Amino acid sequence: MKPKHWFAFILLAAVWSSSFLWIKIAVQELSPFLLVSLRTLFGALSGILAIVITRTPLPRQRSVWTALAVLGLTNVAVPFVLISWGEQSIDSAVASILNATVPLFIFLIANLFLHDERLTPPRILGLITGFVGVIILLIKDLQPGLHNSILGQAAVLLAAVFYAGSAVYARLKTDRVPGLVRGILPLVSATTLMWTGTALLESPIHLPSLPLTWLAVIWLGVLGSGLAFILWYYLLQEVGPTRASLVNYTLPLGGVLLGVIFLKEPLSWNLALGGLLIVISVIMVNRKTNK
Repeated sequence: MKPKHWFAFILLAAVWSSSFLWIKIAVQELSPFLLVSLRTLFGALSGILAIVITRTPLPRQRSVWTALAVLGLTNVAVPFVLISWGEQSIDSAVASILNATVPLFIFLIANLFLHDERLTPPRILGLITGFVGVIILLIKDLQPGLHNSILGQAAVLLAAVFYAGSAVYARLKTDRVPGLVRGILPLVSATTLMWTGTALLESPIHLPSLPLTWLAVIWLGVLGSGLAFILWYYLLQEVGPTRASLVNYTLPLGGVLLGVIFLKEPLSWNLALGGLLIVISVIMVNRKTNK
């Protein structure tokens, strides 16, 4: 990769891995619904600005708009809420590691709907390794009195399943849509959905009062959503999906380090071992196989 690609890669890794830290900070004051409503709003506004500046054409087919609206629900609104809800009861470091299982679920779901993925013995071993890592992450919380923590981890895992299913759906339905549009228009759809839901469930709406919470919201919206999508699709176009997807390997490390350093979260043996096994499993599942 060229220096400009490395810059985009490192910036994307830093922004995405820090999202779990900022979510943990924001949910100290905001409900998951209001946090995601504000996050998608800032993300959509920054993304629309990018579309206008780059003069990226919008799709004309109604079926594409429908697919992008579906992605707004399954790839943005639902997983964002699940992760935010989960981080009310689990550490940001744990959430970042559980989120790293997305490529494993993508591979499983792709095997059902796509025909270009092979379920080879090394990949099967990789899947088993990954889910052993998840069990090790959960093992310390499998005791009476810690059901909230288990539910929080289950919510983040469910978010990973939604991300994975959305990735396969997007490939089937929006493969020819410009990357920037494919990333930003679901944010616009999610913004509409989230504010409608928040208005119904949380009236009256109480906006953040702490400067740090506003910083978290703006960071998650403008950088963690808007800029991150722009960088991601830039890398996909410039260096291809194989190299671009390597950013996923950096997220658990960044998420754990930030949680330990800034939030004083404990670095337990099961966190380290479970996280290592999950990263190894993702590498095994995504290795190229000889045909």
